[in-house]
Amino acid sequence: MFGLGTNVGVIERKEQVIKMQEELKLAYIAGLFDGEGSIQYKQYMRKRTHNKKPYPTWSIRMEIAMTEKAPLIFVMETLGCGTVNSRKVRPGRKKQWRWRCGFQDAYYSALLLQPYSHVKIEKINKIIKHYSYRKNMFNFDDKVIQLEDYRKASNGPV
Repeated sequence: MFGLGTNVGVIERKEQVIKMQEELKLAYIAGLFDGEGSIQYKQYMRKRTHNKKPYPTWSIRMEIAMTEKAPLIFVMETLGCGTVNSRKVRPGRKKQWRWRCGFQDAYYSALLLQPYSHVKIEKINKIIKHYSYRKNMFNFDDKVIQLEDYRKASNGPV
């Protein structure tokens, strides 16, 4: 009888700690991405072999490049998407590693990192807006903030 109430409190605290740890991981990744990452969000004309004329094609990609592999493995495991591969570098330079994800994975990553991002917030919001017609794809509606609301909360332009 007495043990039930104490166990419930312990379970709730464990769940809160787990949630806080996940948020800290995402905040760390967002900071890493703000400093070392890049976003490619562009449309270009691409001619494919089976078509006579070129058609507009989207390139949506998020990536982080650095000389240490371990943080990129952490990013891949935490976000659950993307790949980590070596990057071509000029002779005489230190080997680089790159975490990269694109299209739907970039959308998923943008949704996770958006609440914690500062520097790359505008491009992250472009990716989210691009895929907004598929709102029910993931259940993150309550975690996405608008750029205007972020600017008001931070008291200034970003």
